[in-house]
Amino acid sequence: MDRKFILSCGSTVDLPYSWCESRDVPVIFYTYEVDGVEHVDDMGRDPNALPAFYDGIRAGKLPHTSQVNTARYEEFFDELLKKGDVLHLAFGSGLSGSVRNAEAAAKEVAARHPDRVIRVIDTLAASSGQGMLVDYAADMRDAGKTLEEVYAWVEENKLRLNHQFFATDLSHFRRSGRVSGPAAMLGALLGICPIMHLNSEGKIIAYSKVRGKQNAIRETLRVMLERADSGAQYDGKCYICNSHCIETAERMREAILAAFPNLKEVRICDIGTIIGSHTGIGTVAVFFLGKSRSEFVGDT
Repeated sequence: MDRKFILSCGSTVDLPYSWCESRDVPVIFYTYEVDGVEHVDDMGRDPNALPAFYDGIRAGKLPHTSQVNTARYEEFFDELLKKGDVLHLAFGSGLSGSVRNAEAAAKEVAARHPDRVIRVIDTLAASSGQGMLVDYAADMRDAGKTLEEVYAWVEENKLRLNHQFFATDLSHFRRSGRVSGPAAMLGALLGICPIMHLNSEGKIIAYSKVRGKQNAIRETLRVMLERADSGAQYDGKCYICNSHCIETAERMREAILAAFPNLKEVRICDIGTIIGSHTGIGTVAVFFLGKSRSEFVGDT
């Protein structure tokens, strides 16, 4: 296929690398560290890597992530610009400063390739939500849209990409210091599940809590019905991702398919090592297009 430009992203999209290969989307890989050893985000290339990563978390390991630096972005963009113009959809600035390094690198390499165009988008998105934006952008690219047309669509619609999620296991939050020990213990005893979303700045907001996984599923479904384009008649893309809790993710998918008759498919993805380093085990997230995150009532 003769494509008009190159679409690229980071491994934080939490889609299988095989998907990126099949859609011709080059990836820059993030890294994480466990016990002083650096690892490359695998994106499912080794089927044993992600289960081993989560087994380590279950055993008490605390992975650490780092930004992709400017030099690595320059090398990545340089190679792409030899082949064509580039549109890069970056991990949101609300959770990482990597996008600023990508923007600085793009400015540098643009000077070395004056005949090329490179644009970087701060998606204000994360995990499979970022992946969904890449999916929509790939569809538009393959339909013949220009780089500028796709760039404009993503910028106009990125805040309509809703990120709704809940956590069913607070042990990793306790070990990492995000939740106090007593609060985590009480939450475990009561089966408390924090209900969260990404706000218009791409930051995590915990705005409610419920008892039990089934109530967390119900609350997430209620918010989706309220916020999705056309409500229960929504027929756009819908992704679910999970951090080593596939049974809960599958129950979430069943609930969505029952409530949204026009949805033919709800894709389930794994939360990869970079996002999983922060969520730990037991997080389920749902992504869909709808009302702007700037209009979310639960934010203060």
